[in-house]
Amino acid sequence: MALDNAAVRKIARLARIEVTEAEVEHYAKELNAILGWIEQLSEVKTDNIAPMSRVVDMKLPMRKDIVSDGGKQADIIVNAPETAAGYFVVPKVVE
Repeated sequence: MALDNAAVRKIARLARIEVTEAEVEHYAKELNAILGWIEQLSEVKTDNIAPMSRVVDMKLPMRKDIVSDGGKQADIIVNAPETAAGYFVVPKVVE
């Protein structure tokens, strides 16, 4: 599949990108090269390859699910520009 200049202009318009006439041919060549790589990937034989989500089969380490208050309130609000009673003070956004 090859893109002509009209297709590049349409893609640019859909993407809301301003492209000059001088850039149209350059982008047509770039996009055609990318499409060439994609066509080349379709030639790879993957019939006997099982789908996988990662290269190494591993499990995430589990931790105990312990409920706590965190105990870090003072550390968290220390950099806040304004606090009141241990909470962040933010501007009112709803009238």
